[in-house]
Amino acid sequence: MKFIKLILISIVVFFLLASTLGLLFPSTVVVSRVVDITAPKDSIYLLIKDINGWKKWMDGLNDTTVIMYNPLKAKLGSTLVIIQASKQGDSVINAEWISSNNGTQKSLIEIFQQPNQNTAAVHWQFIQHIGWYPWERFASMMSDKIMGTMMEKNLNNMKILAESH
Repeated sequence: MKFIKLILISIVVFFLLASTLGLLFPSTVVVSRVVDITAPKDSIYLLIKDINGWKKWMDGLNDTTVIMYNPLKAKLGSTLVIIQASKQGDSVINAEWISSNNGTQKSLIEIFQQPNQNTAAVHWQFIQHIGWYPWERFASMMSDKIMGTMMEKNLNNMKILAESH
């Protein structure tokens, strides 16, 4: 009986310790990448304004599991992607990535180009709010490694495509 009591107390203490350590991690995770592209801002905007443009540079969007509802809404596997309407003058695309487990990430793609310059900076970031559960907080440490690698690859695909035109 003492052994079972020791195990239960140890589990509770471990959970409280893990929860306390998890609270030291931020509740919002931002993964961000930037690439410089030698192309006009307008031609880059055509690649990011809707999912039809994304298909040209983002890996996996030409897969048979992708269901296109319209140019601003698609289901990628178990994730629903909704692009918020934007104006070309803004050069900013906001999107929500809603996973099947109700986790939501915000995505922001911005184009920065100085007047009279032929190089534009494309900034892409994902913003995710993390719950208080310790496993969610600890898993957030891997977000930059996992998402960042995918973002770098796709931004490089965009760079190659935009600079070839």
